[in-house]
Amino acid sequence: MLGIDPGSRVTGYGVVEVQGAELKYLASGCIRPRAGEFVQRLGEIYHGVEEIIATHRPSELAIEEVFLARNPSSALKLGQARGVAIAAAVAGGLPVHEYAARRVKQAVVGTGRASKAQVQHMVRVILGLSAAPAADAADALAIGICHVNTSRS
Repeated sequence: MLGIDPGSRVTGYGVVEVQGAELKYLASGCIRPRAGEFVQRLGEIYHGVEEIIATHRPSELAIEEVFLARNPSSALKLGQARGVAIAAAVAGGLPVHEYAARRVKQAVVGTGRASKAQVQHMVRVILGLSAAPAADAADALAIGICHVNTSRS
């Protein structure tokens, strides 16, 4: 299972595997496109997701839905970053599942209004990690955890 927390400057990813009733952490990190033309950054996000899929061979992708930002330009850029991540998943043959941020926080922390620090802490606890992952990677892992828990119920 590949979770993606899309962003035009930083896209978090997290890979988990279901082993019976347990979740096993495989990998996480951030795709950080070089500064420059926005279109070039989108290409780097696409290729980054493509590389993660080739390396870890997940069976499906879960991604955060776009939320309405105060700045319409930011919302459009986020939507485009999300779109290239979805396109890479579809090109790799993965089914795509979408979750609202509030639902992810509810599933992982127990409240839809959880802070980034609370999400990081619970991801660390749920996956048995020695340290909390970076915020964007933790969000991506949380999206994956949310999907696994949703598909089990």
